[in-house]
Amino acid sequence: MPSALSIRDRRLLEAAEGYLTLGLPENALESLNCVRAPQTALFEFHYLKGQIRREQLRHYDALEEFDIAFSNNPDDVSLLMAMAWCYKRTNQLPRAITSMEMAQRIAPHDALIQYNLSCYLSLAGNTHDCLRWLGRALRLDRDFRSLIDAETDFDPVRDDKDFRRLLKMFDEDPQASSDTKRSGKYDI
Repeated sequence: MPSALSIRDRRLLEAAEGYLTLGLPENALESLNCVRAPQTALFEFHYLKGQIRREQLRHYDALEEFDIAFSNNPDDVSLLMAMAWCYKRTNQLPRAITSMEMAQRIAPHDALIQYNLSCYLSLAGNTHDCLRWLGRALRLDRDFRSLIDAETDFDPVRDDKDFRRLLKMFDEDPQASSDTKRSGKYDI
């Protein structure tokens, strides 16, 4: 069993995270490369390295790191969302959807997860499930409505009458986000 993470290595991981937050992925990677015992914090180390690679737009490399992190903590919602993001950008849409579905099961009341899941389902051509998850996301957080018009992921469903009706309901009804009404086949 690996020993506990040293104070030095903990500080290096925290520095890497800070650099990443500041948008300095090269500095973050430099800090990570100085960690002497990454095996004592496999999840954190590989998750951060994956985030660095993602920031560098090296999506396949990010996924390799995320896979190692996943094997150490398959229930981390942030990891699952990051994996989905990379899967989408590497043309692995079914895997992106699966990752988001896993995240949704862990955090069933997270509107961002439901919104992103609806985006991926739209791209996959699954209008019914796209609208179902979008309605749930909007009910949980009406602020997502302001993103939809510019969201190109919804282009495949933009002309769908049920999509337009769903948006119209949230445009016209100030209580739509808190009501538990149903609109046809879709939860809203």
